Amino acid sequence: MSDKEELSAKLRIILRDIRYLTILKHLKIANVDYGKSIMLNTKIPLAEIVEILDDLERLGLIERVHGATLKNTEAKFKLSSEVHKHHTYYRLTREGDHLLRHLEDRMLIDAYMEIVKNDNLALSILRLADELNADHALTYAKLTHKRLEEITPKIEELVKMGLLEEKNSKIIKFADRKAKPKKETRTHHKYYGLSRIGELVVREMKRRGILPK
Repeated sequence: MSDKEELSAKLRIILRDIRYLTILKHLKIANVDYGKSIMLNTKIPLAEIVEILDDLERLGLIERVHGATLKNTEAKFKLSSEVHKHHTYYRLTREGDHLLRHLEDRMLIDAYMEIVKNDNLALSILRLADELNADHALTYAKLTHKRLEEITPKIEELVKMGLLEEKNSKIIKFADRKAKPKKETRTHHKYYGLSRIGELVVREMKRRGILPK
């Protein structure tokens, strides 16, 4: 496997959970940081951050920096009250930095397409999200002829990946929704639509014939 193929494979792994990319991007800005500070800056719960840091370290995208050898100027987000505390610090490895420096929309789109192109349910939901603009899980279930118990985990998976996002139901106009169930459903559900990168991925899948135009 070439270096480019190996990097693409690792990108597909981290794109299954957008929090991984969020933490990598934070470390790119912070230079060096530790769990609690990452939590404060990304709003990701600390327990989840610890697991993600372990995964990213196993992938070779980040590495540990011992606090005793860390210069105060290296950690840009270090809290002044914690300067003398001992933490486990992390920074990007050369490979992690290389991935982020070359991470463009095209690379993201190709990686996302590789992940979902053989997942028929994911493709159906993304196609409907493009057509509906924003709607709730029950509508997706009805239009895919699937049970809600099947649709909900798949929607959550696509949200986790960053292809779908939750929309604020209070500001969704009826005109924005092409599937209009009964009036009472409008304010009692979470509404889901395509994220910015989700829109780009769907557009490219249409262009390549993976999704119908």
